[in-house]
Amino acid sequence: MSIKNFKNIKGITLVEILIGIVVSSIMMGAMYTTYSAVNNTYSQVTDRAKISQSGRDVVGMMLRDIRMAGFKYFNDNIKTTNEHIPILITKNSVGGKCCDQIDIVYGDVNIDTTTDPDTYNYLRYKITYSGKASTIVDKVTGNAIDAYAIYRSKKLWNVGSSTWEVPSGNDRFYNDVNIVDYVVDLEFVPIDEKGLKIHPPPTATNANKDKIYDIKVIDIIMTSRSTKPYFRSKITQTIYSLADTTRNVSKTDKYLRDSVIVSAHTRNLGLE
Repeated sequence: MSIKNFKNIKGITLVEILIGIVVSSIMMGAMYTTYSAVNNTYSQVTDRAKISQSGRDVVGMMLRDIRMAGFKYFNDNIKTTNEHIPILITKNSVGGKCCDQIDIVYGDVNIDTTTDPDTYNYLRYKITYSGKASTIVDKVTGNAIDAYAIYRSKKLWNVGSSTWEVPSGNDRFYNDVNIVDYVVDLEFVPIDEKGLKIHPPPTATNANKDKIYDIKVIDIIMTSRSTKPYFRSKITQTIYSLADTTRNVSKTDKYLRDSVIVSAHTRNLGLE
């Protein structure tokens, strides 16, 4: 091939290749930055949704149980004692620590249709929601996370021994089943028919013992935190109590905290 033919061959120079590489790098960098921003936003939205959803699920469960408090059938023949208070709230007295405990008692019946006439066996259940320090270990620090787990128990009243028990071999009843973790605080506030807070919550022996059946509403607030860092830098968040400012607590870290607040109406208390 002659030198003249070589001169007619067209191509790109090294400078043009370098320019192309630079332009491509800039475009890829811009695309990665956009992807990273969208992905971070998606992760944050997902984390917030998970916190909100788990909170609503657990509070919804509490809502259904509280509505049953005090229910029993018309001919219920189980003797009522101080162990059968429809709603018993044990307040947490340590500031910044979780959680309140609530015991909910209501009745049920088993009908034996094999006899003539039918035999009615009346029952009494106690549902308990309580909080304990979480056993989940932080992978970074190696210590337990700064959060709590909520446990649910369901027990049956033994008429013979006059005690609450979990019958063996019956999976309808159980003790301390973990239903949610990463909880910051759980608070129950009893409200009377005038919309006033009942403080302290009624028990069988305290000064408000005559107001046990005056509880018309239970305000519930449950605050949870994200399972992993949510913010890029540390921020200060304050968890507010519904009724006791001494329970307000501030946390400075990268975790998101969100609260679910509902009012549960006690439909079976104070009925004529």
